[in-house]
Amino acid sequence: MLTLSDIRAAALRIAPYIRRTPLLEGKALKQTPPSGTLWLKLEQLQVSGSFKARGAVNKLLSTPSEVLQRGVITASGGNHGLEVAYTGYLAGVPAYVYLPHNTPPSKAEKLRAWGAEVIHHGAVWDDANAAALERAEREGITYIHPFADPAVIAGQGTLALEVLEDLPQVDTILVAIGGGGLISGVGLAAKALKPTVRIIGVEPVGAPTLKASLAANAVITLPEIKTRANTLAPRRSAPINLEIIRQNVDDVVLVSDEAMLEAARWLWFELGIAAELSGAAATAALLSGIYLPRPEENVCALICGAGVDGVSFS
Repeated sequence: MLTLSDIRAAALRIAPYIRRTPLLEGKALKQTPPSGTLWLKLEQLQVSGSFKARGAVNKLLSTPSEVLQRGVITASGGNHGLEVAYTGYLAGVPAYVYLPHNTPPSKAEKLRAWGAEVIHHGAVWDDANAAALERAEREGITYIHPFADPAVIAGQGTLALEVLEDLPQVDTILVAIGGGGLISGVGLAAKALKPTVRIIGVEPVGAPTLKASLAANAVITLPEIKTRANTLAPRRSAPINLEIIRQNVDDVVLVSDEAMLEAARWLWFELGIAAELSGAAATAALLSGIYLPRPEENVCALICGAGVDGVSFS
């Protein structure tokens, strides 16, 4: 099982290759959250636009160089793929990224700009992942899992180290959940450093992957996904994530696509933050009242990915 020591080691390992992102207090706002003091961890400013760089770089640097020679491969809704492309660039090896067909074209374009070979496969992430795994095994390419690899989880946990250093008085951290890699690392690190901190996961109403698995006390596969937040839309998580989340997460709440879009618009018009739907999910839980903090509560929402959902109107 991962420990705080693993996460601290990851922080030292990845420091030269990632950004320490700012923590912004949400004040001087026209439309304020219902209660509490809001803080925003701006991971949309991370390398390639999301927190995923932390885990992908830690995995790369934890893998022997001779193993990497055939390249790196993954399946992604977009953000993890961008960071795997970044790791391929760092290592000077080919990067192969499998995307479901519902991935926004802008993500594929950005992947190619980083030098990745993009392969579209299947309707959802799970389909693309099966194809990526098969090719990794067939061709001996290093597979970087987006959420179920211990090195990836440790890398994501470094985000919590920064939050607790910059905001030791934090009471609650709101974390978007896709497969569960981010909240696994953040929950483990934050609870180890400050056991009283509350970790609240946020999933789309149409993709309650971890909430359903927690209720069943087992990893389950959702029969379908109904959300436009494609980076929060795997049909299935993994045992390692479920176990860490069960031990370190206080609750998982659900937000609608409409609430995420409104939060993305709020972030843009109030604060000039360009976040995709998944990047705005944690803020959506607060603005919509799905999570209602106490008046004196310090709440940190993780803005986990950049995008133009709140900027573009169509």
